[in-house]
Amino acid sequence: MSEQTDPARPHRGTSGDRVSMAAVAGRAGVSGQTVSRVVNGSPRVDPATRERVERAMAELGYRPHRAARALRTGRSQTIGLVVTTLATVGNSRMLQATAEAAAERGYALTLVTAAAGVADAFERLAEQGVDGAIVLNEASALVPAAQRPLGLRLVVVDAPAEAGLVVVHSDHAGGAAAATRRLLDLGHRTVHHLAGPAESFAAAERERGWRETLRAADAEQPAVVRGDWSSEAGHAAGAALAGASAVFCANDQMALGLLRALADAGRRVPDDVAVIGFDDVPDAANYRPPLTTIRQDFEALAQRAVELLVGEIEGSAVAAASVVPASLVERASAR
Repeated sequence: MSEQTDPARPHRGTSGDRVSMAAVAGRAGVSGQTVSRVVNGSPRVDPATRERVERAMAELGYRPHRAARALRTGRSQTIGLVVTTLATVGNSRMLQATAEAAAERGYALTLVTAAAGVADAFERLAEQGVDGAIVLNEASALVPAAQRPLGLRLVVVDAPAEAGLVVVHSDHAGGAAAATRRLLDLGHRTVHHLAGPAESFAAAERERGWRETLRAADAEQPAVVRGDWSSEAGHAAGAALAGASAVFCANDQMALGLLRALADAGRRVPDDVAVIGFDDVPDAANYRPPLTTIRQDFEALAQRAVELLVGEIEGSAVAAASVVPASLVERASAR
């Protein structure tokens, strides 16, 4: 008696543990070549057919064989992510967002740290056969001087435009300008700035936006107080900023420390001192008082970085630079 196939059950390939491409083709009513084109991201499939094939894949539990696809396409469907640290809020959020954005496009993610230098990180990624890499934030400043393996495609996050590099960053200067204008509009004669590290592109851009906005308003430009992104640095800066009436902090973590320092000094926020941060970390709404801040869209930033890198990998034309908008979120710390 022959075995009857239940169309509602997943079809298994000859190995017994994988759904075959032929089974997907049969379920979708298309050729095996069409299924192959969908699996490999070919544009030569009309949207309705692609949707039918993808639905058949989901129904059958089909999973493309990554190694076999790499042999066919010459690509590993893996991208690298280079960081110097995951201790900062921005880097950890970018890791999560980048992993999700890569998965949406069928790419796996390999994380490497640049503890021994960016060139060493590039070499390790090349040995693992990645198709390209995204370099984050602090590591980005090291890219121009680093030798990279021939053919390694890169997208650099938070770096100035450089010849031969594809870069993407938040509108740090625009966000800083919006924060500074908001504080001036509240009637403050000037705005003090708790800045990030001098070597950071993001910190430099935020300082530039703050400085240019004060200059345009013909307002005094106070001396910058510099920190290292940590809440401890924000607290330590409290003594230097206790006499300010308005402070723009280069990130929310330093703003948190500053809020505590101001409270310790008997200065009320926002009655005595208005404070605005940058990033809009998930806890910012629960600071005391809730923090007015500039929202960085980490999801959009990661999506754009992955989009640009995949375009480089798959041979699409991509822009040399891309800027993701940042927006003001008003809460109780600046009124």
